[in-house]
Amino acid sequence: MWFKQKTVSNKQDALLHKSQMHKSQKQLASIHSNGVELAMAELLQYQNKTALIDLSARKNIRGQMSGNYLSRSKGRGMEFDEVRHYQTGDDIRAIDWRVTARTGKTHTKLFREELERPVLIATDLSASMHFGSKLLFKSVQAAHLASLVAWHAKNRGDRLGGIIFNQSEHLELKPRSRKEGVLHYLHALTAIHLSQHKSQYESQHNDLKHSHLKPNNYFSDNCARIRQIAKPGSLVYLITDAQQIKAIHNLQKQDALRHLTQISQHCELVVCLIEDPLEQELPTSYVKLNVTLTDGTNRQQLTLGDSNTAENYQKQAKNINEQCSQLLTKAGARVINFSAGQTLEQQLRDGAQFCNP
Repeated sequence: MWFKQKTVSNKQDALLHKSQMHKSQKQLASIHSNGVELAMAELLQYQNKTALIDLSARKNIRGQMSGNYLSRSKGRGMEFDEVRHYQTGDDIRAIDWRVTARTGKTHTKLFREELERPVLIATDLSASMHFGSKLLFKSVQAAHLASLVAWHAKNRGDRLGGIIFNQSEHLELKPRSRKEGVLHYLHALTAIHLSQHKSQYESQHNDLKHSHLKPNNYFSDNCARIRQIAKPGSLVYLITDAQQIKAIHNLQKQDALRHLTQISQHCELVVCLIEDPLEQELPTSYVKLNVTLTDGTNRQQLTLGDSNTAENYQKQAKNINEQCSQLLTKAGARVINFSAGQTLEQQLRDGAQFCNP
């Protein structure tokens, strides 16, 4: 969506706009971004900010390879779990002789097996993500978040892979360890972001030339791809604005939710919803202004500065977001909301949403 001002605002509006612009410029400078395009420099900086999040497992991890996460299955491993009475068939090498001597009854040690957990990041860079009204495009914020998760996974020793997609293309990256895996993912982010950016904004005949590249089922198709590559026990991050889930009459919505439900049954699924301030509420205006809102196809007239219009707009946006979150939660996902109108670091410092309770 974008809005076009029909009349000139008063001096208060101009001063407010100037103040907001100055603040945004300072924030963009602090994260080495222009808010629209995506460069490796702004993604590389997040390797020094991994303390902002915590990817510790919240669900039972089931897998075959040793690693950094504890399963609930008891056995021989590196992490001590508990002591219990000796039972027939227990390994005598695990007998705890101190407890046995103190109690007079034979006790044995139990251990939790350590398992490796792949981290998969699915980043949505489709057309609706290439929009921003205040600080960043949603697509840029999504890439920043994906970068932070990727660097954190690398520091924990996890294998990193995933999918990057838009409405016309996708790229699958098999889980890889070490820094090379992160850089591979970040380079793919910048490449697909640039491809989508060019197709949307650098063609004068975009609507005609690329109309055949906007299938309605791209989101559900990529949810199916995530399901195929996500091994049991994986941590899966889906970073999107979920426009396909929010669309009331989208026939592909149920397919996408079905795939996400099946993913959450065997993996830990976290859906990060990227939202823009204009999608939540109308801009403030001290005078009434007629504006046009459009999604590129449909247009709607609204009046800024009118309290009833602002209230109805905000209420409708809130209902849509709540319904979307409820559907995703029902599918077994943990839902986290992020704004494209504020830096990622500031939001994490304010809310600490990734940290375990």
